Amino acid sequence: MNAIEVVNATKIYRRFGHKRQFATLKSALLRGSLIRDLKPDETFTAIRDVSFTVPAGRTLGVIGRNGSGKSTMLKLVAGITKPTHGSVRVNGRISALIELGAGFHPEISGRENVFINGIMLGLSKREVARRFDEIVDFAELKDFIDAPVKTYSSGMYMRLGFAVAIHVDPDVLLVDEVLAVGDEGFTHKCLDKFAEFKRRGKTILLVTHALPMVERFCDEALWLDHGEKKGLGDPKRIVGAYITDVEVSEEAQLAASDARVQESTVAVSPDEPASAVLPDHPVETAAAPSNMFQAAEGRWGSREVEIVEVTLSSGGGDRGHVFHSGDPLDIRIRLRAPLPIEDFVVGLGLFNAEGVCCYGTNTNLEDYTSQRLQGDAEVTFTIASLDLVEGTYKVDVAVHRLDGYPYDYHRLLYTFRVKSRTKDVGIYRPPHEWRFSEGIKLTRASGGA
Repeated sequence: MNAIEVVNATKIYRRFGHKRQFATLKSALLRGSLIRDLKPDETFTAIRDVSFTVPAGRTLGVIGRNGSGKSTMLKLVAGITKPTHGSVRVNGRISALIELGAGFHPEISGRENVFINGIMLGLSKREVARRFDEIVDFAELKDFIDAPVKTYSSGMYMRLGFAVAIHVDPDVLLVDEVLAVGDEGFTHKCLDKFAEFKRRGKTILLVTHALPMVERFCDEALWLDHGEKKGLGDPKRIVGAYITDVEVSEEAQLAASDARVQESTVAVSPDEPASAVLPDHPVETAAAPSNMFQAAEGRWGSREVEIVEVTLSSGGGDRGHVFHSGDPLDIRIRLRAPLPIEDFVVGLGLFNAEGVCCYGTNTNLEDYTSQRLQGDAEVTFTIASLDLVEGTYKVDVAVHRLDGYPYDYHRLLYTFRVKSRTKDVGIYRPPHEWRFSEGIKLTRASGGA
């Protein structure tokens, strides 16, 4: 038997503006419809023709970007709102962890609110009384339960709402990103409660951005994108496809951002042949900032040697901006020297988003002695394994004289992002392994890094 059946569900909302307003509900009803007679640009489709089923006792994870329709779908299943077209059917008692504590009254005590909220969720007064102590203990609010709810912190408020909803003993549990209702210990209690529900054969619909949780906890995953079903099936497969799609989007955003920054600097077209004439008007000045680590993004130098183009790619492949921890990385620097230059150093630096230098080097530090540079040339800096933790990074690229006089310095003009399924911290992720002696037993999820 299916606990949840959604068939061709569509939810359309009216955009609110000053161009068209109904004076009263009566006038709107007399016109026949609040939605049907509106123009396309006066409506917004939050969910479009989505169908899926959740068998009883199964857990479905719903993933997608912000604004993809996840919460709207949960509200349709909860019965908070009705589909404009299609149907939604749920078999059994529902408890929805969507807006925790939405029915709480701030002026009365937590004790009174537990009874009111429990009755609103379908329990009798006697059932609430029987579960009251368990609810309070779970919420960790024994010392505050008789205080007015308005005196609670936001965490206390949300924990009490969670505790009431979770103890209704529903057949179908709907969860919308509510695991941040307390500290780490309380989060583990929530996860343990979900696991208990799963063992007892309850049906769970989980909306979350925590992709590892979907892979570990859910039987299937539903991917929504702009209100439409993009994928449904095995959690690892759906999460993998979603991550790939997000990376494509991030690649486009980073490329556009870099292009805007670089357009603000004067550059020679990479397709133009090298000229035997120096630039008439060098950009800014040949003098570098006194403290490079505090310098803002920008470009300066005499342009006697010019950095024409900088590209990043993974192991000789197509240029890009999104890479994975452990990938190879090539940084290609195209140079142009209209006249022969004998004194030159090529350098680069990697910085994280906070401006911390992760690594920096140049040809002089690595014992290369310059001889001659003229016309068009290319330098490739290869990192065999990009052992950085997940995050956004910036690249400095420069060509200068041995004494530091800058020919062309590109400060923080190139951005790339490192992705990783392992959420470790810091900057550098050294190659490593764990070893355990006898007496220590651990299990590891497949594919762990």
